[in-house]
Amino acid sequence: MVMQQTIKDDLTPEQTLKVIFSYAAKIASEKQLDRLLMLMADMGRELISADRCTLWILDQKNNELWTRVAHGVDEIRVPAQKGVVGYSVQNHAPVYIDDAYQDPRFNQEVDRQTGYRTKSIICIPFENSEGQIMGAYQAINKRTSSGVFTQKDLEYLTLAASYTGKSLEAAMLSNEIEETQKEIIFSMGEIGETRSKETGNHVKRVAEYSYLLARHIGMSDEEAELLRIVSPMHDIGKVAIPDSVLNKAGKLTDEEYDIMKRHTIIGYNLLKNSHRHIMRAAAVVAHEHHEKWNGTGYPRGIAGDDIHIYARITAVADVFDALGSERVYKPAWQLDRILDFFQEESGRHFDPVLVDAFLENLDEFLMIRDSYRDL
Repeated sequence: MVMQQTIKDDLTPEQTLKVIFSYAAKIASEKQLDRLLMLMADMGRELISADRCTLWILDQKNNELWTRVAHGVDEIRVPAQKGVVGYSVQNHAPVYIDDAYQDPRFNQEVDRQTGYRTKSIICIPFENSEGQIMGAYQAINKRTSSGVFTQKDLEYLTLAASYTGKSLEAAMLSNEIEETQKEIIFSMGEIGETRSKETGNHVKRVAEYSYLLARHIGMSDEEAELLRIVSPMHDIGKVAIPDSVLNKAGKLTDEEYDIMKRHTIIGYNLLKNSHRHIMRAAAVVAHEHHEKWNGTGYPRGIAGDDIHIYARITAVADVFDALGSERVYKPAWQLDRILDFFQEESGRHFDPVLVDAFLENLDEFLMIRDSYRDL
């Protein structure tokens, strides 16, 4: 399907500078990789009046070019040598083509999959600070009356590619550090659960329940994602609780229960001194997830909105999963009994707003439970 394109004029020098300065400020302050890639694609498209623009990233390990941020397409991966972008990257050279279907380097399969009709193409590789190719800009279909890209477009996109390589390198390094932090946090959460003979799937379910509940009460995706990362750390303090207490099959004595309750303070003390935002959020969850809406929880007996929303959400997620799972001290509860419990404890143990959101969207929580069942 060939889309009717609105004819545009090339930018004047003044307009070009305005676009560059506008996007440079946004790109410099953006740390989230997907949003950064989209800003870069938008900048390239505007600079040279293209219909679409894609940032391709070179995956050296898998010998692929990939993008999950492109105008008009979802994530795709192609062999690093394939198509016009592959040629540009492999040869470290810019390419611009007036008629894609007359050029043997063009991969027509993408058009067949999307229903789009590619005509003109311009492709510019970009490098990191060490001169290594990181990927390439690819712009498609010039929107001026000529319908073809020019030497000036090549110069403008080369300028954008030069800036892009350095910004993207910094963002990808930051993203790699953050992903490493996430893996460490999740592994630490699993350690706490394994000591109490619970499976790693418990922390996975709690993470997904917490994210889902956060979104259903209107929390931003960024904040809900943070909660998904840190909620598995809620019981990290259990690493310091004796096995005789942690894995006791019968009811705990008052003295044993006091020992068990210490895991909230232990977890908090393990995490609270970090300067990382993720760790500080994890400290709050570890500290407050056993507090109750009516003030009868522990360790501090705080109530209502004084309990951090992250901890209130994690409490619902954790208890829902714990009740439905077999433990050394109890069998798994049936769903009807669990739902009755939440209705009874709404406004007592749990934030009633969260209970309502949980019950209204129960089918979604059950889908998560089924997806991460214990083996």
